[in-house]
Amino acid sequence: MPLYENIFIARQDISGAQVDALADAFTQLLTDNAGEVKKREYWGLRNLSYRMRKNRKGHYVLLNIAAPPAAIAELERTMRINEDVIRYLTIRVDAHEDGPSVVMQSRGSRDDRQRRGSSDRDRYGEGRDGAIERADRPERAVPEAAEA
Repeated sequence: MPLYENIFIARQDISGAQVDALADAFTQLLTDNAGEVKKREYWGLRNLSYRMRKNRKGHYVLLNIAAPPAAIAELERTMRINEDVIRYLTIRVDAHEDGPSVVMQSRGSRDDRQRRGSSDRDRYGEGRDGAIERADRPERAVPEAAEA
């Protein structure tokens, strides 16, 4: 059976429970049409790049699917009709990724980042008038005043 990845964006107005119910309905639709959802990830409420249908944010959901093309066509038709779905994208893939998707991995690495603070003092030095200047840059040449 062919493998697909489907990502859909739901309106910002609906709750997380309604998004889960929407994803459950799509999963049920696929299983009724001889398909199977291998993995489902809720990426959360995220900012959109631009306004879509008067929405600035949207609930993102990823579905990894193994289904015949007819089931995918029915899924996309249902998503097109549903007014809670802002956008969707379905692509055919050779294999599904094991483990969490890249989006979910980057969420976890956010806590691993070093906070600004003490490390900035090491990189930057205090300059004239208490201003912080980069230690690795040469000082600017001050132009000499023209003699009268």
